[in-house]
Amino acid sequence: MQSLPPAAATLWSRRNHFGEIMNPPWLLPAFVLLISYLLGSIPFGLLLTRVTGAGDLRQIGSGNIGATNVLRTGRKGLAAATLLLDLLKGATAVLIGAALIDNGGPMAGAMAFIGHCYPLWLRFAGGKGVATMMGVVTALHWPAGIVFAVVWLGALFGTRWSSVGGMAAGISAPIAMWFMDRIDLVPVTLAMTLILLWRHRANIARLAKGTEPKIGAAKG
Repeated sequence: MQSLPPAAATLWSRRNHFGEIMNPPWLLPAFVLLISYLLGSIPFGLLLTRVTGAGDLRQIGSGNIGATNVLRTGRKGLAAATLLLDLLKGATAVLIGAALIDNGGPMAGAMAFIGHCYPLWLRFAGGKGVATMMGVVTALHWPAGIVFAVVWLGALFGTRWSSVGGMAAGISAPIAMWFMDRIDLVPVTLAMTLILLWRHRANIARLAKGTEPKIGAAKG
């Protein structure tokens, strides 16, 4: 059997040691789920706008803590930073889960997504989850992440409705996993898609009424 490189062998040894001290057996999965939820629940949009003096994001625009609402403050840089950080926390959770538990990436990523949508600190009133879901999907299977991004941007710029872009991207994830023969990842991505659509239910109602605001549209 071929030996592992020294760095990989050290990492593997530490992982096994960590698993040994996390007894009983359910403790390590519970730890990963908790860490992933807490990571996902960090409201970067809210924190960035407060630190930079842009105000309380929950009192601006839609009241959502995501990048689209941060953009309504007029701070494009803050919106981009929020988008990136929300994406990274989803991807990081997947990597943590995969490093500590065999096939632990999907459950860790899903928990980070739930943490973003339902953060304890904000009385479970979080974001819509699009950027965090993109981070999870990309970390699980990067070709599906590319599809997610392309669909998101295509629908966003094609309709100028942020909600349509986010929902279209979310729907694309389980479909992409299916066609890319990653059937094992269809259930978790489908579950996140359903939650994402539920989080957009007010947007869906406004779209049906023709009152959903478009990005860049002047306020009446």
